[in-house]
Amino acid sequence: MKANPIIYAVSDSIGETAESVVKATTSQFIEEKFDVIRVPYVRDKAQIDKILEEAAHNKAVVCYTVVSPELRDHIADRALTLDVQVVDVLGPMIKSIEKATGMLPKNQAGLIHSLDHEYFKRVEAVEFAVKYDDGKNPMGLLKADVVIIGVSRTSKTPLSMYLAHKRIKVANVPLVPELAPPEELFKVPPYKVVGLLIDPFKLNEIRAERLKTMGLSDSAVYADMKRIGEELEYAKGIMRRIHCPIINVSNRAIEETAGIILDYVRKNQERYGE
Repeated sequence: MKANPIIYAVSDSIGETAESVVKATTSQFIEEKFDVIRVPYVRDKAQIDKILEEAAHNKAVVCYTVVSPELRDHIADRALTLDVQVVDVLGPMIKSIEKATGMLPKNQAGLIHSLDHEYFKRVEAVEFAVKYDDGKNPMGLLKADVVIIGVSRTSKTPLSMYLAHKRIKVANVPLVPELAPPEELFKVPPYKVVGLLIDPFKLNEIRAERLKTMGLSDSAVYADMKRIGEELEYAKGIMRRIHCPIINVSNRAIEETAGIILDYVRKNQERYGE
């Protein structure tokens, strides 16, 4: 019985790219079945020599994704000596980009998977922010990296989403005098809670504009100065009770406030190892 042709998918990372290229290529050969052998985490010349010698013995093809110029050159040299057919997937592309742009490659294995990991962390943080926005589910407060509290229209939700894109899990809780905050809020470590305050006149302006966009009168209680004063005093009381850091957002852009919160997060990670 005739043995199936063998193709080695060799990589200095997990080998998914090399194997995908092999499978895409072999799919063009209808009448043949191929044995694809993935060899991940190849990091030295001794490993390469062993693979190429085995490939020579099996009359196999070697497809490789290796970022180290030294190891790529070694594969090419040894393959020539052993008369092994090899395909360098990344090398020519790296050299072409380097030549066209003048930029130098990092030559670090596994970077694409690091980027994938960061991407999924961002997606997870965005989903978290949506799920635990506006005090929807108090259980999220104990899972959050940061809990933002403040009265209505202090940019809690936009801040939560902005920070989520920085891979920070954020929950936010509106502070309303007639509605007691969830008990879970007082179980969150104070350094994980950030209070937002704003100038009452600025808040009046923002709320009046909000009412107009909703087709309502700007004289509604929501934008009343007395009501605003009561809400802010109530919020200050809650923040004092928690002993959390407070940011005045009156004349700050979302990005500026987010930057301050990110600094808090980094310092807390260093201090508390979280």
